[in-house]
Amino acid sequence: MRVLIADDQKGVGTTLATLVTQCDHEVVEVVGSGFDAIQAYHRHRPDVVLMDYYMPRLNGATACRNILSKYPTANVILVSGVAGAEDLTNSGAIAMLSKPIDLARLKILLNAPQPNLPM
Repeated sequence: MRVLIADDQKGVGTTLATLVTQCDHEVVEVVGSGFDAIQAYHRHRPDVVLMDYYMPRLNGATACRNILSKYPTANVILVSGVAGAEDLTNSGAIAMLSKPIDLARLKILLNAPQPNLPM
């Protein structure tokens, strides 16, 4: 599976990339903002986006909605230590992953059939 990562904290993005690789998936790019995530999605058309909820200027939920407005079959997983279920429902994301990242949970989410991927 090809994964795009968006997190404004470079260290967190790097850690997420390492975890995704440990789950035997490919990281197509790590970006640092919601705006960059939208552009990177257009360039790579990844299978899944792991997107931080809290980023300056454009949060993950808003970036998720923007991606879905152009690419309705996108699979976005929001990553946050504080965002709640309401944010998940309103964003269009397929799942929420809590920080600190649990490798087992990440593996389950990445290995589960994605709702918008052809079988």
